[in-house]
Formats: sequence, C-alpha cells, structure tokens
Amino acid sequence: MRHVPLTVLSVHQVPAGWEGHGVAYPEDNQLVQKTKAAAQELTDKVVTGLSARPEAVTVEAVNGIPADVLIRASAGADLVVLGARGSGGFASLLVGSVSTQVAHHAHCPVVIVPHADR
Repeated sequence: MRHVPLTVLSVHQVPAGWEGHGVAYPEDNQLVQKTKAAAQELTDKVVTGLSARPEAVTVEAVNGIPADVLIRASAGADLVVLGARGSGGFASLLVGSVSTQVAHHAHCPVVIVPHADR
C-alpha cells in the first residue's frame, strides 16, 4: 500500500468584501488559531486509530471563504475530501453549498462524505 502525505485544511469563515474576497479582521487571527487547535485535536484522534497511517500529516487553518480556499487548495492536491452537512437553510439538501461549489470547480477529484445522520 502506498502511503501519501495528508493535509487537513480547516477554514475559519470570514465575510466577503465588496469584490467577493474574504475580509479578515485582527480578531479573526485568534479564531483561526482556535480552529487549527480543534482540527489538530480531531486529526490526532483519527490518525491514532488508523491501521495504515499517512506518510505525513499537516494541519493548517486559514481565514477565508471556505469554497474559495478549498478550490484554490485543490490545484495542488491529488484528492479533496469534504464532509457535507447539507443545511444552510435547506435541510433537505444532501450536500451544502460549499461542497457543491468545490465539487463543481475543484482542480482534482472530490469525495463528499455525508453527515452520519443521513
């Protein structure tokens, strides 16, 4: 089995400015650090339970608009894996707007894992 590196990318959502780009405020830097800590904790828990571990695991967190950040990150990826909550005001949707945007615009294959309640 080939072991490949894994990057976990967590995005702290910020509002979009007039030109559609994310606008981060100074206080968002503290929130992105909390986002990274939570992602690191969950990643460590999952990786510990794997029988075949990735070659290397990197956890990153950034401020931005989630779909935009993930689409840009997909340009250098072999595969993007997303969780889908599918809510956002339309509870009947199977995937959310971020998953839909990434699936349609990513530069690599995308796997969408539905929420456990579905």
